[in-house]
Amino acid sequence: MAPPEVKEVLPSRGALFHEEIPQFVLCKPKLLPLKSITLEKVENMQREAEEKAKETMKLVSASTLLGNKNGNNGSV
Repeated sequence: MAPPEVKEVLPSRGALFHEEIPQFVLCKPKLLPLKSITLEKVENMQREAEEKAKETMKLVSASTLLGNKNGNNGSV
């Protein structure tokens, strides 16, 4: 059995319209880190280098102070 044919009916009065409006589909926002992992590694390396430099400066200043107290001017 063949499907019955459906006739299109247009109203004689009133407005008939169909308008397709594209809608935006909002996706879940992606959270990005404020600092990249590489930047954090570089900052950690700089911080460690500064700490080592401070320790070295403390050791150098302490050894020169001890050398001056013993009568040496820090020269060998």
